[in-house]
Amino acid sequence: MDDPIGYKKILAIVPERWYISITMTQLSINIQIRNLRKKLGLTQVDFAKRAGVGLRFLRELERGKTTVRLDKLNQVLDFLGVHLELMRDKK
Repeated sequence: MDDPIGYKKILAIVPERWYISITMTQLSINIQIRNLRKKLGLTQVDFAKRAGVGLRFLRELERGKTTVRLDKLNQVLDFLGVHLELMRDKK
């Protein structure tokens, strides 16, 4: 994967009090979101309603759609109480 900007790592989506760095080859964001939703015991329908996003958006997100609206992704992450950050490799 070409990385012209130098971003090689993405921070795991975890509660804001935690700070865990993972590489892009580890769990994808969609899998992490799905796992957190299931851990909460919510169906996709219930989760989408509570997070304020459409069911279609959530399904596409959990399936790993490569392009999603950032504002809606942030709604999902806010509902989960987590955040997403990109880190630039220090060279």
